[in-house]
Amino acid sequence: MVVGAFPMAKLLYLGIRQISKPLANRIKEAARRSEFFKTYICLPPAQLYHWVEMRTKMRIMGFRGTVIKPLNEAAAADLGAELLGEATIFIVGGGCMVLEYWRHQTNQRHKEEEQRAAWDAMQDEVGRLALAFEALQAQMQATPPPGALEELRAQMQEVRAQLCARDGDAPSAPQAISTSEK
Repeated sequence: MVVGAFPMAKLLYLGIRQISKPLANRIKEAARRSEFFKTYICLPPAQLYHWVEMRTKMRIMGFRGTVIKPLNEAAAADLGAELLGEATIFIVGGGCMVLEYWRHQTNQRHKEEEQRAAWDAMQDEVGRLALAFEALQAQMQATPPPGALEELRAQMQEVRAQLCARDGDAPSAPQAISTSEK
């Protein structure tokens, strides 16, 4: 049985979510105890949420022009504290996603830079090999072909034979030298 890669991002997300729940609960308790927090932070979003929710329900049921009564202060404080706690968990989770995205992008950029460096190194190596190949081709063109050496030896023997004939020497001496050269 093959086990796939363990999803570390999911585990990290669940861990942070579990850590953020107690933080959200503390924020809820602080919202319930602090009058300033309750009045200015919890009540306005709770009343807005209640108004939007009730308005939507009334429109779905077909009541268009009904007036929606605001929540009492205790219910609004509880709803606001709940909304604040959920918002805290959402913000922490969203922050984790943003950090994970940023980490992924950094790794991707690093990987692309490594690939680009490897590609540049390969191109440099190909260029170096092309220059070496051209140098070898130039050397090959500079050296005479194998048949040219034999032709040159034959011409040398003819010249020696002519020199020997002109000097009056026996042709045996140049032939001895030419056979030893072979």
